[in-house]
Amino acid sequence: MVHERVMEKLAILSDAAKYDVSCSSGQSNRKNKDKGLGNSSGSGICHSYTEDGRCVALLKILLTNHCIFDCAYCVSRKSNDVKRAAFTVQEVVDLTIGFYRRNYIEGLFLSSGIFDNPDFTMERLVRIAKKLRLEHNFNGYIHLKAIPGASDELLKEAGMYADRLSVNVEMPTEQSLKLLAPEKNHIDVIKPMHYLKNQIAGHKEERKSNYKAPVFAPAGQSTQMVIGATKESDLEILGMADYFYQQMNMRRVYYSGYVPISYDNRLPSIGTPVPIIRENRLYQADWLIRYYGFNVNEIVGFDQPNLDLDIDPKLGWALRNLNQFPVDINVADLELIKRIPGIGFLSARKIVAARKFKKLTAPDLQKMGIAYSRAQYFLAFASPFQLQKDFTAIQIKDHILDSQKSKYKNDFSNQLSLFGA
Repeated sequence: MVHERVMEKLAILSDAAKYDVSCSSGQSNRKNKDKGLGNSSGSGICHSYTEDGRCVALLKILLTNHCIFDCAYCVSRKSNDVKRAAFTVQEVVDLTIGFYRRNYIEGLFLSSGIFDNPDFTMERLVRIAKKLRLEHNFNGYIHLKAIPGASDELLKEAGMYADRLSVNVEMPTEQSLKLLAPEKNHIDVIKPMHYLKNQIAGHKEERKSNYKAPVFAPAGQSTQMVIGATKESDLEILGMADYFYQQMNMRRVYYSGYVPISYDNRLPSIGTPVPIIRENRLYQADWLIRYYGFNVNEIVGFDQPNLDLDIDPKLGWALRNLNQFPVDINVADLELIKRIPGIGFLSARKIVAARKFKKLTAPDLQKMGIAYSRAQYFLAFASPFQLQKDFTAIQIKDHILDSQKSKYKNDFSNQLSLFGA
């Protein structure tokens, strides 16, 4: 009977957790020690792939879907007529250890609705992580949701046991948060981000002089924005993300396409498609900002505030800046090569390394695995530089679109079920 009740809770609370996408493992490096359980060294969590090809996953659940708030975009809002459940601290600990021993998971992602008050909820999340670490010597990955409004003391304790902490901003702007979650305050989200940023930086500095000093959230902090529920442009969304990266040292910003779940005139109607392609374009733009040296205003601007859904953001930038092409990859610097459509971050480095030994040609690039059918319109291999043909931006775009098929489908669910179909 007890087992059946726990499994019923698991079905409810794992399903409710699927709307939170901010659950990557980051770069935590927690070692196995004292013959304990698991480790998070070099492993991705939540349907990620390690370098050796292994797919790894985590137990992704809510502690409870009871909530004192009535956020219009949230399936767990207090006014929603859904089946409610709540785990005890020990039940989450037992599930995590049990699933780990069965090799179902390699870590835990734990979020929660807010029952009673933020400290009451946060204290239980911390207690779960603490019991796993200290009582079961569990060294696997743990990602805890940092509850806005919780005390600094609880946030600090959470960082001592969790690999990553996340405070979800939810809405891209303060105005949207007030519209859809009038009980919440934007500053309550930003304040713990500042606190976690300072704690992470302080502990890193301390470990430089004392390697025995405790680690604090070694995989950093992340956040999530719901997109498509309100009318923010991609310029506003990416501007907020850039603020988090620059001012909060955020490890990742996640973008979650809004899934219509409410009959509410403030929100898209039920049946409105989830903006999966837009979500993907935002991730691509985010990647350009973090790893390719792009400025937000190079990708989107006041004259074009939204990303082109037909093509990726790097191709969009290149087509708007044809005056910078063609590029001779045998002499161009690394930063410019990274901006060529079809050439990725690692491929650009391979090109710079390989050209030390020979003059690279088109077949050489194709052997490196670059998307040559795309890159060819932006490359030159001899002087004077000439494109294969004097194509316009529209012609290049049409040629590339004709040569590829969209991989996106109207599908939603990056949460695997723990139960059979």
